[in-house]
Amino acid sequence: MLPVNQAESIILDLVQPLDSQLDSEIIDLSAATGRILAAPVTSQLDFPHWDNSAMDGYAVRYADVHSASEQQPIRLELVEDIPAGYQPQKTIAAGQSARIFTGACMPQGADTVVMQEHTLREDNHVLILQAPKPQGFVRHQASFYRAGEPLLATGIQLGAPEIAVLAAAQCTELTVYRRPKVAILSTGNELVTPYQPLQPGQIVDSNQYALAAWVTLCGGIPKVQGIVRDKPDALKQAIAQAIPAADMVLSTGGVSVGDYDYVDEILAQLGAEIHIRSVAVKPGKPLTVAMFPPHQGNKKGSSHPVLYFGLPGNPVSALVSCWRFVQPAMRKRSGLPMQRWKPRFINAISRNELKSDGRRESYLWGQLQLVEGNYEFNLAGGSHSSGNLINLAQTTGLAMIPVGQTLILEGETVQVLSVGFEFSR
Repeated sequence: MLPVNQAESIILDLVQPLDSQLDSEIIDLSAATGRILAAPVTSQLDFPHWDNSAMDGYAVRYADVHSASEQQPIRLELVEDIPAGYQPQKTIAAGQSARIFTGACMPQGADTVVMQEHTLREDNHVLILQAPKPQGFVRHQASFYRAGEPLLATGIQLGAPEIAVLAAAQCTELTVYRRPKVAILSTGNELVTPYQPLQPGQIVDSNQYALAAWVTLCGGIPKVQGIVRDKPDALKQAIAQAIPAADMVLSTGGVSVGDYDYVDEILAQLGAEIHIRSVAVKPGKPLTVAMFPPHQGNKKGSSHPVLYFGLPGNPVSALVSCWRFVQPAMRKRSGLPMQRWKPRFINAISRNELKSDGRRESYLWGQLQLVEGNYEFNLAGGSHSSGNLINLAQTTGLAMIPVGQTLILEGETVQVLSVGFEFSR
């Protein structure tokens, strides 16, 4: 069995990131949420687009009002009202001012805004009761961003803030990495779909649904291949069909040492090089990781190697293996930068006693929460058997107990792998 960190390192070394030229596509801004930039973005607009007011008040010349006070107010003529969206028509001359509102363009001649709380309106004049700071409350053109400079860099995943920036910058066509394609298949004679009547001895295949949802949340495209029976010919055919059109293949079941566990043998027959057969982790010890060589000349596929993960059949083990080992590979493959490939561990206070046999790196599932500025981990109730899928619902963190440690007391610090719905932001 390989140590967990060594297995992670092997997997990341096997993954080739998507190519920014060969594996990119142009999409509309409206479809960009969650996508990853494959080319830097620039804008032809300055931010702000023009000098504008940061406050409701009066646009003035600082030279006219620098000595204003309540004892000696400065009286200015009002020559124009300037609401947001209006282009000023007047130039502010000595002794003049304009009523201006937040976001409105500064008029020619004015260089400062006096907030309305420091003024007194008198018909078509205004009294300035307090001297402002020079250029106070003026947002100058290009002070946030200058047209033509880099706006967003390659490798950025587009969430709400980035979409807002792109929309404001009128960047409506974006070059992004294509989504990684992940083939998913479940193996086992005992499996049935959720839509079939359940007979004695049968098990509903939840894995393909869980993994398809997980791949989607990670920004990939799941290619569900369905249930494959424990017959070598059927399994070989299913894997061979999955490889050409996928970046990765995830299979569940058939990777242990039982009489019907054929996956490793079939992978070798199909030309894959097996790099990992088991990992010192609980749950999820039977983990096969293999690499298929590039498939040249396949019109439906691409010329890159295909990474294969043979995951345990137990539902909890399958998901834990995805969170711990497949997710870093997905992140690297998707085009995210290096600093965002590895799993995110957070130090948290355990609100429960956590136990392990100490022989393998162990993961216990539950909820990771931020409470009054500190992270806390609450262990899910009920059995922590790898076959118990029920208490996995609402999992947002996996508490990690290192090899050689058997107990973490309530109130002690534990490292927690953050999982939840967040891909990598």
